[in-house]
Amino acid sequence: MNANRQAQKDILKTHPCFSVEAHTKFGRMHLPVAPACNIQCKYCVRKYDCANESRPGITSRVLTPSEAVERVEAFVERNDRISVIGIAGPGDPLANEATFETLSALRWGFPHLTLCLSTNGLLLPERLPDLVRVGVKSLTVTINAVRPETAERIYSWVLYRGMRLTGQAAARTLLANQWVGISNAIEMGLLVKVNSVYLPGVNDEDLALVAKRAGELGADIMNVLPLIPQGEFSGLTRPSYEALHAKRDELRPFISQMSHCRQCRADACGTLGEDKDMEYETLMSRIGEEYAESVA
Repeated sequence: MNANRQAQKDILKTHPCFSVEAHTKFGRMHLPVAPACNIQCKYCVRKYDCANESRPGITSRVLTPSEAVERVEAFVERNDRISVIGIAGPGDPLANEATFETLSALRWGFPHLTLCLSTNGLLLPERLPDLVRVGVKSLTVTINAVRPETAERIYSWVLYRGMRLTGQAAARTLLANQWVGISNAIEMGLLVKVNSVYLPGVNDEDLALVAKRAGELGADIMNVLPLIPQGEFSGLTRPSYEALHAKRDELRPFISQMSHCRQCRADACGTLGEDKDMEYETLMSRIGEEYAESVA
């Protein structure tokens, strides 16, 4: 086994989002440093101050890179089960330079932690070398369709190289970049997970095409997420537990399926299902108060 493949297997042992065995033993920390997004999914509503909600795109507040590093320091000091630091929004990490500033600082400050990133893939082909440079080892790309006519129903617009694209132009640009980006990332030795939101009546047939192509390219795992009805898709029905698992079973012959996802917030921290994001805000407030008292 070559050194690169052995390194991948070592990461899998401690990555809670890639391994069902690891998700109860190790935790991850999402750093909400990336508010800007370059596409509009019709199922996505991003609100930054929703402390009582738990879903992708939600964070108590957006952090600066320096605040993000402070957050990692605070948690790592008291929680030795954190193994992965990820950036998953609340927008698209690749559309925010703060992402790269944060990851670069973490690479040198916490070399024992795995750096991870979640993206829609629009900018993946051109930003992949930057991700490798700052030490990212694992990657999640959300792909909801293979056929442009399906993607056109899912995305309202795409902002690419200064142009706002809609319809077939938006769909074709996004899909092409997603698959080129995934292929390149796998060739460069990154662990790759494909996320797909199950939209009943919209992309049922495309999910099998996504699974087949991702498996053929060599992606490590696929995560089929149930739709959270909101935004322009607020009228759709969330897939039932039975329908979701039946869909995963249908796709399993093409690629391994993740079944322990919790559809995490952009500021999630801890083991899956036991997040400590609000606890962190309390901790940092107390540290700030103590510091103010010390210099008064």
